[in-house]
Amino acid sequence: MSTPTPTPNQPERPAASAGSAAASLSQATIATPADHDGDEPSGGARLSRAERARARAKEREESGIGPTGRPLREIPEPPPLDHHGPAQVLAMCNQKGGVGKTTSTINLGAALAECGRRVLLVDFDPQGALSVGLGIQPHELDQTVYNVIMERSVGIEDVLRKTRVDGVDLLPSNIDLSAAEVQLVAEVGREHTLLRVLRPVLNDYDYVLVDCQPSLGLLTVNALTAADGVIIPLECEFFSLRGVALLIDTIEKVQERLNPKLDITGILATMYDPRTLHSKEVMARVVEAFGDTVFDTVINRTVRFPETTVAGEPITTWAPKSAGAAAYRALAREVIAR
Repeated sequence: MSTPTPTPNQPERPAASAGSAAASLSQATIATPADHDGDEPSGGARLSRAERARARAKEREESGIGPTGRPLREIPEPPPLDHHGPAQVLAMCNQKGGVGKTTSTINLGAALAECGRRVLLVDFDPQGALSVGLGIQPHELDQTVYNVIMERSVGIEDVLRKTRVDGVDLLPSNIDLSAAEVQLVAEVGREHTLLRVLRPVLNDYDYVLVDCQPSLGLLTVNALTAADGVIIPLECEFFSLRGVALLIDTIEKVQERLNPKLDITGILATMYDPRTLHSKEVMARVVEAFGDTVFDTVINRTVRFPETTVAGEPITTWAPKSAGAAAYRALAREVIAR
């Protein structure tokens, strides 16, 4: 019997389990600069790095090959909706900091809203970076997600805030949330606290994106227990690979013990620099290990993202014609198709 061709709605999964794939990544080695002697042309007229990058991008576009090294899959236009809800809950999770979790949460949420989806962003990091990225000062907030979690008298509707982006709401956070990690230990059903908080509003949204803190503690386990899927932002850098095995192990434990429906929605390559051999080799390792679980969309390094943090708005409105905005719009289409 022939193997059916995967559709955009159901990307083909790698043959190996996620855990074994991550374990193989942890043993991965990256070639040293000496291994690439002769890769760059010597003598004669040299192209600048930017010119070489543009030339390679043009070659890939003409050949239909994406940055992942695979043929680009055709993703259909998102269908219009005649009603909203129930929401699909997606956790943005990686215990390594600085990999683009918050940036991806904000910009994916804004791109999904452009597709006509109603989106709730949950800042589940005591640092409050998601709130800051949407123009809200966490230290000025009287009530946050912490109050909803720890005080039965406070409902989620009391804390929800509108953002500057139509169709996107925010459940903000600040440093108070760090106390919840300790206080929840004594609670009955402590891992299901966030799910209990979100349940009353799930029918009002199409997507709930949870920005997790850079750790695998109780708050992150709460996010995974409440989620239907996990998006793993993975920086195209060698040390990012080595922590994936631990993250996958945590996800599988949550699947077994707390949330059987949890799945890895996709792995998102971030901070990709097409000019460097290192980024390309890390990308090749990730695709080899996880196959079509890796999104076709790749987020390149750009100065635009730090600018949007200062501006307090997503890149889709700050620089709507930029490559970064186009990438997150493409990612939103992939997420909807899956």
